[in-house]
Amino acid sequence: MNNPVKLVVGLGNPGREYEQTRHNAGFWFVDLLARSMGAAFSKEARFHGQVAKAGQLWLLKPTTFMNRSGQAVGALAKFYQIAPNEILVAHDEMDLPPGGVKMKTGGAAGSNGIKDIVSHLSTKDFWRLRIGIGHPRELAGKLGGSMERPEVVDYVLHRPDMADQRAIDDALNRSLDCWPLIAQGDMETAMLKLHTKAPDTKPVPAKTTSQAASQTSPQANSKANPNS
Repeated sequence: MNNPVKLVVGLGNPGREYEQTRHNAGFWFVDLLARSMGAAFSKEARFHGQVAKAGQLWLLKPTTFMNRSGQAVGALAKFYQIAPNEILVAHDEMDLPPGGVKMKTGGAAGSNGIKDIVSHLSTKDFWRLRIGIGHPRELAGKLGGSMERPEVVDYVLHRPDMADQRAIDDALNRSLDCWPLIAQGDMETAMLKLHTKAPDTKPVPAKTTSQAASQTSPQANSKANPNS
């Protein structure tokens, strides 16, 4: 049994123009989790993001743009003395197809947001919820093989099509179903449940994601690159 999770972070970019884009899948999960707990986000300048609390659990949506996410995570974790292995970071993952979702600890993959968190925590030993959004080469294939189209070049900053959104919603709901296990630190059982997708089930649209998107996220005063 691992330590119970005390902080859940959703990665994304602030601002209405990014609410429905693939890069905000982490925000979508944390919004869904907050609603399930009756928690509401409010701006916390000292933590560089929007923060909510449900019991002993903190929820965080950095408003620093993706590639500076560690600034927010580090500030809140240090202030409340939350250990890295008590943190779960939800983020989009191009190496998984839409509908795919995996949980693991360690690593930074190709995400600059995760790399920045590693830098601020001085360790890779935190949990990651990797929410599949698919790879731009798959979209390029649908568009005749062109990798030059704007929607392919800036893949993560575009919204998913209807089929992909339904698949992502299904992954978010399955992740939420595993939350009680994650919350109490039973990561092995949670991963087994999460990584075993039940056959012959139809995706159930999440009550969050693109429709609700992130709850009002003020644009941070930052010039960081959102496409990271």
